[in-house]
Amino acid sequence: MTGTWFSGVFPGSKKPAEIDTTVAHPARVYDYWLGGKDNFAADREAAERVLAISPGLRFRVRANRAFLVRSVRFLASDCGVRQFLDIGTGIPTGNNTHEVAQAAAPASRIVYVDNDPIVLAHARALLTSTPEGATAYLEADLREPDTILAAARQTLDFRQPIALMLLGILHLIQDAEEPYQIVSHLMDALPSGSYLVISHPASDIHANQAEVQKRYNERVATPQTLRSHALVPPGVVYVHTWRPDPDDEPPTEIVSAHGGMARKP
Repeated sequence: MTGTWFSGVFPGSKKPAEIDTTVAHPARVYDYWLGGKDNFAADREAAERVLAISPGLRFRVRANRAFLVRSVRFLASDCGVRQFLDIGTGIPTGNNTHEVAQAAAPASRIVYVDNDPIVLAHARALLTSTPEGATAYLEADLREPDTILAAARQTLDFRQPIALMLLGILHLIQDAEEPYQIVSHLMDALPSGSYLVISHPASDIHANQAEVQKRYNERVATPQTLRSHALVPPGVVYVHTWRPDPDDEPPTEIVSAHGGMARKP
């Protein structure tokens, strides 16, 4: 099994990869759009190239983050889910998955997965679990589902429902890398009553989305692939309209991502 684990520290950890600051990386570009500071010149340049033709993107990124918060809170509060496998975690910010889940259910257990070394450098912020619950971090790639599943079993009980969180990650898997099969493989390993939560930048919302994708792919190490759209109501919708809170910020322009949730029978 490959990968770097933290939950405290797991045995068999490999030396973290060096951070290449000369090439933009999705997690760091996303951090810049969120207003974070854990990014470098290459990330900021790539992010600004996209913002130049899509100035509303910062709102869309915040909307995706708010979708994560609402979906985790719904799963923990309304559905009784106590286990979360969050792949494509990104750099820690406010309202991380474990904070939202454990606020509703302190015994919740969360495994975070990301492949960016800078996320690993901030992993300690993701491990501030309640005494009743647990958090763990794995440096691994979504393209390695068996590695992720084997490691996740150290923290999660695969006899009980698990929420698989794939927010803003599947567009980084090219069609030739079989994203549908990866998701199916992960879900096949989860027990009945588990949930799948996805958000995905869309190709069928904005007229200039192809140019946005082109500018992004010209600068970022991992290119993105946009895609068009029995789920938990309200089904596949714009992420900002999925069970919105009463005080949610109204959109200034339409969001560029679809989101939805499904329950495994």
